[in-house]
This record gives sequence, C-alpha cells and structure tokens, in this order.
Amino acid sequence: MAAKSTKVTVKANKQILADSVKKILFVASESTPFIATGGLAEVIGSLSKALSDTGKFDVRVVIPLFSDIKKEYKDKFSYLGNIYVHLAWRNQYCGIFSYVNDGVTFYFIDNEYYFKRPGCYGYFDDGERFAFFSKCVLEIMPFLDFYPDVMHCHDWQAALAAIYLKTNYCFRQEYQFIRALFTIHNIEYQGQYSLDLLCDLFDIFGEYRYLVEYKNSINLMKGAIECCERFSTVSPRYAQEIKEAYFAHGLEEIVRRNEFKLSGILNGIDDKGYNCELDKHLFANFKPDDFTNKSVCKSELQKMLSLPEKPDTPIISMVSRLVSHKGLDLVTAVLEEFLQDDVQVVILGTGEAYFEDYFRYLARKYPDKLSANIVFNGDLSRKIYSGSDIFLMPSKSEPCGLSQMIACRYGTVPIVRETGGLFDSIKPLHNGYTFTNYNAHDMLYVLRQAVSDYKNKPEWSKLMYRAATTDFSWSHSAKKYEALYYDMLK
Repeated sequence: MAAKSTKVTVKANKQILADSVKKILFVASESTPFIATGGLAEVIGSLSKALSDTGKFDVRVVIPLFSDIKKEYKDKFSYLGNIYVHLAWRNQYCGIFSYVNDGVTFYFIDNEYYFKRPGCYGYFDDGERFAFFSKCVLEIMPFLDFYPDVMHCHDWQAALAAIYLKTNYCFRQEYQFIRALFTIHNIEYQGQYSLDLLCDLFDIFGEYRYLVEYKNSINLMKGAIECCERFSTVSPRYAQEIKEAYFAHGLEEIVRRNEFKLSGILNGIDDKGYNCELDKHLFANFKPDDFTNKSVCKSELQKMLSLPEKPDTPIISMVSRLVSHKGLDLVTAVLEEFLQDDVQVVILGTGEAYFEDYFRYLARKYPDKLSANIVFNGDLSRKIYSGSDIFLMPSKSEPCGLSQMIACRYGTVPIVRETGGLFDSIKPLHNGYTFTNYNAHDMLYVLRQAVSDYKNKPEWSKLMYRAATTDFSWSHSAKKYEALYYDMLK
C-alpha cells in the first residue's frame, strides 16, 4: 500500500512540474544561427536560449523556411508533415520542418512560392508573404499539439499572428487562453498597406477593420499593439521615446493610448560569442584584467589597414550602416576638422552613396589618418572592435543598439548620443561617454575630451576595465522577460 502511495505522489509531483513549465512561442521572420539580416535575428536566437536555460520555459521558435538559410542546417532539418492553409481565397501548401538548437525547438514554415527567393524582404508581395506565414503559425498549433501560454511576436512581419489570434481564432476554445506579446524592434517599419487589400489579401473582414485601420490605410503594427495583452520595445528609453512624434513615425497616438501595457527591456548580446579571451577572429586574445595583448590587436590592425603604427595615437572607429539616422551627417560635418588632431579614424560599413563617397574621398586625402572600408565584413569588424581605442555611435535614434555593447566587450570605450538603448547601456565615465543634443560640435567636444582622457593611461585602463566587465548578457534581460510573461499570465 505504501509503494502504491509513493507512485501516486511521484506522478503528481511530475504533473505539477510539467504544469509549472510555461510554453512560449516566438514568432519572427529571422533567427540566428540560421539566417540573419540584422539585430532581430540575434535577439531571437539568444533570448530564446537564455529563457530555455532557466528551466522554467518550453521555448519554441517559428520562422519562414527561406532559401538563404544556411545549408549546413537545412540538411539536418526534420520533416514533420504538411497542411493546407486558407488565406482569404487562397489555399496554400504549408510544410513544417523542425530542428533543435541549444535546447530550443525551431519550426520552419515551407512554401516555395513565398519563400524560395534570395534574401528575406523587399518584395512587392511582402504583405501577402507574411500574412501567409502568420496564418500558418496559428494553423500548425493543432498539428504540433502545442498551444503556447504566451505567443511572443516580433516586428511587423509577425504582427498578423497576434491580430489573427485575437480575431479570426478567438472563438476557438484551444486558442482562448493564449496571451500575446508584441515586441517593436524598430517602429519605423510598420507594415502599411492600402485599405482595399484588407479582405482579399489579409483575410480581415469588416468587424475587425477598426483594429488595423489608421490614417486611411492598413497599419499592421498598430493592429498588433491594439490586439496584444502587452507590447514592448528593446530598451526602456525607447519605450518612452516612441510616445513622441519625433521618434514614433506617426504611431505616437496609438502608443500613448496603449501605454498602460507598454514595457521596455534592454536587449543583451551573446557574451560567449563576443569574448576577447576566446574570439578566434582577433589578432591576439586578452582579458579584461590584462589588456597587454590589446596593443597587439591595435598594431596589427594599423598594419592591415595601411595606417602608421602609432601606439600612443588613439584609433576611433565606426562599424555601422552608412545612413543619416546613424548620425553620419554629424560625422561628415566635423570629421575633417577632427582629423587635424593626433588621431586615426577607421570606418567599416556600407550604405548611402553620399556617405560612402565622402569617406573614400577623405581616405585618399588623409591616407595616414583615415581608413574607409566600404564593405560588410564580419571578420574585419571583430578586428576593428578589438584594435580600436574609442568607438563612435552618434545615432539620431537607436531602439537598442548592439555595437556599443560589443565595443565594450573588447575594452573599446564607446561615445554615444543619449537616445534609446544607447542611453540605457552607456553611462558617462562609468563605461563610456555620452552627449545629449543632436549637434555635430557637441559630439566633437566629447570626442576631444575622450582623446584627452586617453593620455591618462592609469585612468583610461580603469575605464576600459569597467566597459569590458559591464553585464550585457542575455541572462539579465531574460529575467525581465520572465517577469513580464508571468505578469501576463496572472
């Protein structure tokens, strides 16, 4: 009798444990390590793993099966089966593949008509492609027998998954207790379309039109904000900024109306991937408590970029898309003046032709002072992060920003403008320098202050150490998402 009682207790304890593990489904358009076009992919790949590692969540991710997904992974995917998905008048094939990476189960939605194309975005029918993807997310749940406690949707490409959940699917019993969280990674891209596409393309009918209609057009991000139990941004400062017209790209009224359910959680970075002690891309590895080999990284970088080897001349670097909202108009306004000082400047990135041509021109004019590398090169970026002394990031707006955190990890001191995640992550004279106004000479003043401080080697070494040891890990951010999920599930 005692043995039977013990078995019942063990079974009950297992059931309690199973019930305590919350199910989270990430819905996104990209994720590392499979395919990435920007910071969104890093967030999905790293945050899902950090949450899974807590042991409190069964985390799964669903993304489209793009043709550019790395073949080394594609060959390992498991085919689970297929269904047909209705989108308005269409009835489309939906193949379902899966792969487990770092304890997280990834699902891939296969449809060659929509996803067998180079790249991820920029097609005339992106609205239809991601409407189909979002519909598939809801339709595969019965097939997988997986109904999440929280469906966490990211950016406008996944906005319709949240909208469909709260409209077309809200009367189905198994969907009624799924909570929806929508995260805005960049409010500039909202998924805006003509209203005459509402029914025919997006499968949204009259009674739900008010959810997505905004300023005489369809706005999918607006619809997701209205439909979700909560929505968030990728830094606390950005959550405040998008209530204002300057940052919100027309959505400030919607954000303010729904601010009672808004949170801002700063992104993290992969602190194992960006590690000065282990990174194989570096000329030499070093530790935060011993920067001796960082000087090797600097001298080798100067050789590689044909700059004079001057150990006492600071290298100021930028690794960025060369576009105006990254603060490049500030840089071009004062760069030639700054080059009259005892400095070297390294630029890496591609973007608008005006900025590309201007940096090439200055590199020809000042070959001993400036190196312009108008390419996208991941290996070179690591060498620049580790070999530089100062990292400049003067963005006009920056929802979170990763580069300033990466620079810190390599003991390179960032100078940033106080906006979005730059404000939240860099604190003056603790782990970097900041300036407030979007003004070229304010930026130049702080640059020259940093160059002056660089000459005080004992104090500069302490600043490097504080930068390199700042905790930007995903485990810190994951705790805040954990609290948000549990709050949603009360």
